[in-house]
Amino acid sequence: MSNLIHPLAYVAPNAQLAAGVSVGPFAVIEDGAVIGANCRIGAHAIVHGRVKMGESNILHPHAVLGGLPQDLGFDPQTESWLEIGDNNAFREGFTAHRATKPSATTKIGSGCYFMNNSHVAHDCSVGDKTIFANNVAIGGHVEVGNNVFMGGAVVVHQFCRIGSYAIVQGTTGINMDVIPFMLIGGRPAKHYRLNIVGLRRAGIVGENYKVLSNAFRMLKNKKSLDELQKTEELQYLLDWLAVESKRGLHGFVDISNH
Repeated sequence: MSNLIHPLAYVAPNAQLAAGVSVGPFAVIEDGAVIGANCRIGAHAIVHGRVKMGESNILHPHAVLGGLPQDLGFDPQTESWLEIGDNNAFREGFTAHRATKPSATTKIGSGCYFMNNSHVAHDCSVGDKTIFANNVAIGGHVEVGNNVFMGGAVVVHQFCRIGSYAIVQGTTGINMDVIPFMLIGGRPAKHYRLNIVGLRRAGIVGENYKVLSNAFRMLKNKKSLDELQKTEELQYLLDWLAVESKRGLHGFVDISNH
């Protein structure tokens, strides 16, 4: 399958485009960019030179991938990267920056959906099947797990972690870590309860759900989780909690009825 490149687009001679890539008018793809098969690059979109992109990604108009980090001490000659998986959608005005250190990488997984004007900063890691609603912005070195939903206008401080299957209420400011499987919101932000809808959609039901429910009651009361059945979800939670946090954890509200 041949590529479909609009005559008003600019594709640099040393950009690498796999089969089936389409490029819209006034789009720019710089030297060194690597774009996988069947990607669609919309009008006025820009793919900078140190971007490696998998297959079947959709870049909507005016989205920009691989720009310079917003770090006043960054040397533009640094060879760092933005790496993207497969089957992601980047809506209008989305931006993601490459990493700050030599050979380092900002990473975005597969199957994600990034809505209008959302932003992934330098040195971040975003997992698979995660959704950023409009105007979400995450600072540098933030880690976002799999199957996370970030509501509109959420802002995340640098070096925070957001665990898999968490949901962050719109307009929430996050300046500490968000525990996996939880719903968080408010001002200041607090963990309210399990992400019931998200867990059900992921098939985490029955005994597996019950173990998580018990785990969060025990965490709230500062009790050990050692006596609980070691389901896959609980083991992920234990491993996540075992990593030293640079920001600490947001507090709890009463989750005893969930």
